[in-house]
This record gives sequence, C-alpha cells and structure tokens, in this order.
Amino acid sequence: MQQIKTALLSYGMSGKVFHSPFLNLHSGFELIGAWERNRLKIQQDYPYAKSYSSLDRLLEDDIDLIIVNTPVNTHFEYTKKALLAGKHVLVEKAFTTNAVEAQELNVLAKARGLKLAVFQNRRWDSDFKTVKAVYNQGILGDIVEAEFHFDRYNPILSPKTHKETPNAGAGVLKDLGPHIIDQALHLFGFPQAVFADIRITREHSVVDDWIDITLYYSNFSARLKAGFFVREAIPSYVLHGKKGSFLKPRGDVQEDHLKAGLKPNTSHWGNEAKENEGILHTEKEGVVIREKVPTQSGNYYDFFDAMYHSIVYNKPEPVTAEEGIKVMRIIDAAILSNAEKKVVSL
Repeated sequence: MQQIKTALLSYGMSGKVFHSPFLNLHSGFELIGAWERNRLKIQQDYPYAKSYSSLDRLLEDDIDLIIVNTPVNTHFEYTKKALLAGKHVLVEKAFTTNAVEAQELNVLAKARGLKLAVFQNRRWDSDFKTVKAVYNQGILGDIVEAEFHFDRYNPILSPKTHKETPNAGAGVLKDLGPHIIDQALHLFGFPQAVFADIRITREHSVVDDWIDITLYYSNFSARLKAGFFVREAIPSYVLHGKKGSFLKPRGDVQEDHLKAGLKPNTSHWGNEAKENEGILHTEKEGVVIREKVPTQSGNYYDFFDAMYHSIVYNKPEPVTAEEGIKVMRIIDAAILSNAEKKVVSL
C-alpha cells in the first residue's frame, strides 16, 4: 500500500486529538513529524516522529502532505508556502480569514496539480450523519425551516491568546461558525442571501462569542447559532418540513473519547448514547408516526480515508477548496451584514 508521508504544523490539542490518532490508524499514512516551537511533545506519543524547529526545515524534508493546524490567521501564509514547496495540504477550519485568500490558494493548488482540502470533520459526526440520512430520505417533505446550533456553557475566556486577542482569525464566527455553516451548505446548497447578528457576550471578551446567522433559500431559511451561555441545551438540529419534523441533540462522542486517550478504530468507534437519539414526527403512507431514530456511528477515519484516495487515486478531496471558499463567502457576508445591519445578497 502506498504511504503518504505526512507532517503537522503543530502538536497541540488538534494535532494530538484530531489528526495523529487517525494518521496512525490508517495504514496509508506515515506520520513523519510536527513543527514544535516550544515544548517537544510528539515523540512522547510517537517515538519515531521528528520534531522540526522551523517551517522551512519541515518543508525541505521528504513529505507529501502538510496539515495546517495552526491559528486561523496563519492558514493563508502557511498553506501558500506548503503549496509552493510542492506539498499537498489539508488545512483546518476556518479555511482562511476571508474568501479572497481562499480563492487564491485554490488557484495555486490547481495550477500546481496539488490536492487542497479543508478539515470539516464535523460532517463525519454521528449526529450530523443521522440528520443527513433523515433529510435525504425526503420523509419530512419540502423543508420549511431549519435550525443548527453549536452551543456551549463556558463564560471563561480561553487561555489560548490567539483565540481571545483581536485578529483576523479570532472569534466564534471563525471557530464554531464554519462547522454549522459547512453542514448547512452540505445539506441545502448555497443560499441566495445572508443576515447575521454577531455579538460579544462574555465579560472582558474582546472577540465575538455569539452568532445568529440566517441563510435564505428560495422556499425556506436556515438559522445557524453558536454561543457560550447555553447551560440547558435545546436540540442542536431542528428540521421542519411540510410532512413532519426531526429534532436531534448534539451527541457525537469522538472528541471526548479522543481527549480521554481512547484510540479510534474502524469497527465500533463513535457510537452515541441511546438517550441522544433524535425524534422523528412525520407521516408515512398516510399514518402519522412519532419515533426515535437510531443514531449512525461517527468516524473521522472516513475523512482521512477519503483524503488518502484523493491523493493516491486522484479522487475528489473529502471537502474541497471550492466548498471551503463557499463557507468563507458566507462568513464574509455575515461580517458585512452585521456591520451594516442588512440582508446581504450573494
């Protein structure tokens, strides 16, 4: 099996939790190492891995794929350098700080025949996979309205200074926002217009931490919300159609299990608790039903497997740069809408 030599641009939480366990699990990837600026930690988990002292040294090495998992405001610079060095790139969300940057990277990757993908791993969450399956059945009828939430209760500012210091990549709009924006576009396509309300709600915060974005389609609207003052969560996914409704709480266990040190696998990974099953209330063959829907298993391994096939067999990226550009266009429109307090046509 051909192996893709892969390196990370940091080995903090994302490198340790979201990337390296799946690179290690998939036999098609070889984890070469990570760029580590201060503490050298990757060898504690992977003794064979290298720790690079600079980005230039990493890019000079025999590496096929670079994972850009650094702060958002560095994504454009580091991704461009990796592409210019002839490397395939997987970049975390938010893809860049704006759509113009994203488009430039896409053009560069295409010109050099390189793969460029965005790590929108939440498409492979158990809860969203279940929502997608119900929606695709058409059992709800024509959608009238949808609402996606990524809510938490955490009034304390993050100790990560890049998240709490004003910069082009900071704030919940470019942190949690890309997850639910991408999920909405993945289900419903690109909207006709956007309206957004973006606020600061935490004491002493200087970056946005609450968003309410409405995507307008021809026959319905989708509302996307995220914030840090939701102690009692409502369903994270709400779909209302002309035949019925589906409500699903957020319940994917992968992040918590990975943080706890559990190792992913391909057989029984990502199974939610039964109490988090969604409620389907609709009509089947003239009979009104209200029942629980078994939750599908989540597995980020499938993203990395698709990334492998993209590079080795020239298949489409699991989340393409074009899809990443669309998310950035929504974010750009949301910022403009909030500033001018108006609906922005796309």
